[in-house]
Amino acid sequence: MFESAGRLVYRGRWTLLVLSLAAAVLAAPLGLELFGRMADGGFEDPRADSTTATRWTDDWYGHASDVVVLYRHPTVKARDPRYKKAVHDSLRALPKEHVRGLATYWTTGSKRMVSEDGWATYALVTLEGDKQAAYAAVADRLRRVQNLHVEVGGPVPLLKELNDQTAADLARAEVISMPVLLVLLVIVFGSLVAAGLPLLVGLFAVLGALVLLRLLAEVTEVSVFSLNVVTMLGLGLAVDYSLFVLRAFREEIRSGASSEQAVVRTMATAGRTVAFSGLTVATALLGLLLFPQMFLRSIGLGAAAVVLVAMGAALVVLPAVLGILGRRVDALRITPQFGYGRRDGGMWHAIASSVMRRPVLYLVAVAVVLVSLALPFMHVTFGNVDHRVLPAASESRRVAEAVDRDFPRNSMAAIDVHVLVGRSFTESPVVPGPLGQGHSPISAVTPVTPSDVKPLTDRLRRLPNVTGVDLAGVSQDNGAVRLAVRYDADPMSDAAQELVRSIRDLTPGPNVRQVVVGGQTAAQMDLMDSLAATLPWMVLVVGSVTGVLLFAAFGSVVLPVKALLMNVLSIGASFGVIVWAFQDGHLASALRFTPTGSIDATVMVLILAVVFGLSMDYEVFLLSRVRAEWLRTGDNAAAVATGLQQTGGVITSAALLLLVVIGAFATAGITIVKLLGVGLFVAIVVDATLVRALLVPATLRLMGGANWWSPRAFHRRVELHERPAGRAPAVPPPPVALPQAGVRRSVELDPVAPEQPPEPVVTVNGRPAVFGADTDPVPLAAEHEPPAGGRELVQARSFRKHPYSAPEASAPAEDGPRWVKVTAGRTRVVRATPDGRGWTWVEVDS
Repeated sequence: MFESAGRLVYRGRWTLLVLSLAAAVLAAPLGLELFGRMADGGFEDPRADSTTATRWTDDWYGHASDVVVLYRHPTVKARDPRYKKAVHDSLRALPKEHVRGLATYWTTGSKRMVSEDGWATYALVTLEGDKQAAYAAVADRLRRVQNLHVEVGGPVPLLKELNDQTAADLARAEVISMPVLLVLLVIVFGSLVAAGLPLLVGLFAVLGALVLLRLLAEVTEVSVFSLNVVTMLGLGLAVDYSLFVLRAFREEIRSGASSEQAVVRTMATAGRTVAFSGLTVATALLGLLLFPQMFLRSIGLGAAAVVLVAMGAALVVLPAVLGILGRRVDALRITPQFGYGRRDGGMWHAIASSVMRRPVLYLVAVAVVLVSLALPFMHVTFGNVDHRVLPAASESRRVAEAVDRDFPRNSMAAIDVHVLVGRSFTESPVVPGPLGQGHSPISAVTPVTPSDVKPLTDRLRRLPNVTGVDLAGVSQDNGAVRLAVRYDADPMSDAAQELVRSIRDLTPGPNVRQVVVGGQTAAQMDLMDSLAATLPWMVLVVGSVTGVLLFAAFGSVVLPVKALLMNVLSIGASFGVIVWAFQDGHLASALRFTPTGSIDATVMVLILAVVFGLSMDYEVFLLSRVRAEWLRTGDNAAAVATGLQQTGGVITSAALLLLVVIGAFATAGITIVKLLGVGLFVAIVVDATLVRALLVPATLRLMGGANWWSPRAFHRRVELHERPAGRAPAVPPPPVALPQAGVRRSVELDPVAPEQPPEPVVTVNGRPAVFGADTDPVPLAAEHEPPAGGRELVQARSFRKHPYSAPEASAPAEDGPRWVKVTAGRTRVVRATPDGRGWTWVEVDS
């Protein structure tokens, strides 16, 4: 399949390149329209009671504030008539077409809207129509108040600052990462032409991400944080995939292949690896669609889409460009190539030798380090995202902090209790819910008054930590009363959460049909319940689909399970470092953020999905090479060592380039993006060094031939197998049955010419190399072509019953050379027997 795709790409290379560039130019303006169309928040569960309470507040009472205007005077008290006149004159001047409602201390009479020192007060403004457009129209007018210091905050200004900060962070990350990335690419590839190709693929990926998110914004809300996450992943994975493809293409070119042959063989090897890697990463990110939160769904869909765009660009645009360039891919050489993937030994040969000799030592040592890194996660505290995600100098953050600090406690964080009065409804048995949700309409038969909920109000006042219960509104049309429960605990404390549970457990009373509890504390509790209920399903679905993909790629039942367990260690280490750095605040001064003593749970779920996908990226690349060596040699230890030796440099280079992109986002002004950048940075460092270079090879070595076990019949149906690129399949002769001693049955195997030379035996001190001996090095990969009939044929040097035994000595054959044939994960000893036309492979007893 991939060989055919390579031929198609090569033959239509000019057409594909021109069409791709034209599509990019035409789509660029659409992608840039994304800025300003994203939404903040999105952390709530749409099905939760707290979300219903928020929707009822907006639709039934019209008192939900979009803007908070904070006024302060150094010498005049808020109760002074001059103070009132200045504030009200300013608010009356606002355009009526943009303002839906206003609330001040003087209109509500609420003492909570005056600071404890009496010098400050605030006004609540509800906007009309398009919130961002309305705010832009009134922003300057809000600040025109004589003799008063004015600051503007609230949900809508906060969103505007988040949009502005996101664009600034993105620009800063590009300025920081691009020069460093280009220098590293030149160092890795040695030429300007080769170094520029990953950036070309990255450009396509980022542009595709912007367009996809812009189209997604037409049908649903898109989180303002998605732009940074999607851009980070798109650019980073585009560089990774380009590195894999470029490396394979240059190796083919240097071996003497033509441009077409090089493209075809590259697609059959590196292209197949990139395809499986992209699918596994996208699968992990699509698991976020199982969650109801807009924040996770929009990022999951956008990130999965950009991964597929990066994969497509690396499999279509890049091979087309390589087919055009051919040997000129190494043009404009500046530095010598630093030679990842060397076959003559080097650092990775030494590492492979050491791991193969002492796998238990490496397994224990690395496991201890990873568990130590993960320990801080044991005391994680989950909180919510608030104004503190913005830099300390942000105006919206200053307003929120002033209200929390200078005004009565929780003046804007009351527990919101909506009481639906039973006698005001029709006899319909359907309990009313959020407007527009398919519930039965409500018709009031008698007016609703505060006295209808007085028994419930009295019971609320007697609950622990409650300091007061205020009437916040009456909705006659909907038969509801809104109460604001004041309390003296921190909104995220255990006491506040226990109070919410107590309110929800109260018996409503004779005149009450339903009680719905909202507010900041209830929203956090509902969020945690939603994540806890959905996370196991995400793990099950993503783990199952990823396992099937890995089984299809490698034909083993054991490897997918091992890969999942390795990823758990990587994710645990990353989570532990995040808690240590952000919750405990150990990196607060270095990274310039405000520690809150908690970590947002939705961000951790996002990191879980992204880290899982990126870990699988390197797992697929390493195991692809190990699998190829296993099919070629039938020796597990040799396959693991050679696979690590040949991929260690590439994985390290890819990880380093990805770290440059992700590390730049750790400088973001928004704490969530900073946390993502640091968390992913740590995960990639741990995964590319400790896990892929040491832990995975050690476990593969210890498990031996069991790595490749799978049910024979099932495996033959599922595994996606590629023939060695550029070789025509041999036509097998008819089966030959020879009545010789030791022959179990005849099999259809590929014919081999008698003159085919056997594969050389690597010896040390006059004897064949044996893995696991302390004095024997890892044999280097043979430069010879395998015997005709496929890369799965190698000469048998040992005739033990166990097919995975290490070679000990060459044994002469009776009729012809004996070989090991590995087909669909099964190893068999066969012998070449003359049949008058050449040699026929016949399976024999070992």
